[in-house]
Parts: sequence; C-alpha cells; structure tokens
Amino acid sequence: MKTQNYGNYVRYVPAFHFFLVPLGFVTLASAIALLFIAERSGMSLLAAALLISLSLMAVMTMFLARTFACKVQDRAIRAEENLRHFAMTGRLLDPRLTMEQIIALRFASDEEWPTLCGQAASERMAPDAIKRSVRCWRADHNRV
Repeated sequence: MKTQNYGNYVRYVPAFHFFLVPLGFVTLASAIALLFIAERSGMSLLAAALLISLSLMAVMTMFLARTFACKVQDRAIRAEENLRHFAMTGRLLDPRLTMEQIIALRFASDEEWPTLCGQAASERMAPDAIKRSVRCWRADHNRV
C-alpha cells in the first residue's frame, strides 16, 4: 500500500464517488425534465411525479447511508484515540477537542501525538492545521 501523507490521505471510492453519485443526480435531473415534458405535452404527471419521488428517495438514501457510516466511524475513531491518549498519558482526551480535531489528530505519530493534542486543544487549531503540523504521518487506510 502506498505511503500515506497530507497530500494523498483523502480516499475516493470510485463506485460511489464517480458512478453512483453522478448517476443519482442524472436520474433526478432526468425525472425533473420528464415532469416538464409531460406537463407541456398534456400527458399525465403522475408517472413523472413518481419518478421524481423515487429519484429523490434514492439520492437521499445514498447520502444518508454514507453520512451514517461516517458518523459511526467517527465514534470509533474518538474511542480509539481516547484509548490511545489514556494508554500514553494516563488521562482521557481533553474535552475541549472537537470531533473534527480528534479525527485530524489520528494521523500524528505516537511521539508527537500527546504534544499535538495539547496544542490543538489550547490553540483551538483547525483540523487542516493539525494535519499540516504532523511531521511523522500515521496512515489510516481503513477510513471510508
């Protein structure tokens, strides 16, 4: 597996990002176009309205499923990083750290991690600034 760093840590799932999402939007746009075509030609609007409804349900399901999976993953990351902090320092993570900061901190090596945690909490660092501060990147190949 390729070495991970700030420049390449973002993960794309081609089937989702480059096929399913565009297909969902094309289907929804086509359904909306069909509604206008049906309305102008005097055809029944029921079929077009049903297609729009189904397309909206599919697009919303697609995004909600992704959101729910990422939320569960974020909770797992928070638990893992809290355990990591406890194992290294004997204390739980600083409660001032936001979920986004904790997610960003997971990339820091064990050597720099406790210091960066304290700095992130006290300076209220943005997640991107935290990731840029990591000198020795700890890869996370399991994030979806």
